[in-house]
Amino acid sequence: MLRAAPRHLMELIAVLQARMPVYAAAGEHRPLLLRHAQGDQWDLLLLVPIGSLAGHFSDTRAGRWREAAVRAGQDEASFARRLDQWVSWREELYVSGPPVAALDSAGAGAGYFHLEIFQALAGKRDSLLQERLMENDFLRRIGRPANLVFTRLTGAAWDCFTLGFYRDLPHYAEPARVTPEQEDTAARAAGFESRGAIGTYLRRFLSSHHDTLGTIVR
Repeated sequence: MLRAAPRHLMELIAVLQARMPVYAAAGEHRPLLLRHAQGDQWDLLLLVPIGSLAGHFSDTRAGRWREAAVRAGQDEASFARRLDQWVSWREELYVSGPPVAALDSAGAGAGYFHLEIFQALAGKRDSLLQERLMENDFLRRIGRPANLVFTRLTGAAWDCFTLGFYRDLPHYAEPARVTPEQEDTAARAAGFESRGAIGTYLRRFLSSHHDTLGTIVR
């Protein structure tokens, strides 16, 4: 997560976009760049599939990355200096998530996203994760897109986040195409007391919760 220096968001986006060829040259998956529209206090989220922590920090990968960066004229030191010019705050988090193919499939054709970031109460992390899976079950039952679920490995304080993809803002905001009674039936089938109880059930497990809506930077 990155917050741009005042009046320099577009320069920061340009720096990150110029970095994309290095990922391809190093044989790595292209990151997904998300731009905040409303909600949380950051401007950009760079979501980078890395395969595994062991592979990401291996000597083999480090050497391959250095060679690709030098070939692109973007060695680590020069890139860090450029980034430092335009970033006023950053936060880094390593997570376990769905297969990369699922991320690619969800993002294909999407232009809008909804990101929810959660920190659980002590002893409630497993319950929080189970609630997110239950809510996905509910969404599928009423014909709405399910969210991708990511859980913390190391880094920032967050325990998990979910990411939902939509064509645009109207797609995100459109009502479910089922009756209230069908929504209640779907909620109970997913493990909730009712449709109206989903939000209060989630809050049982939360220390903090942030929402962000925004667009995908192409």
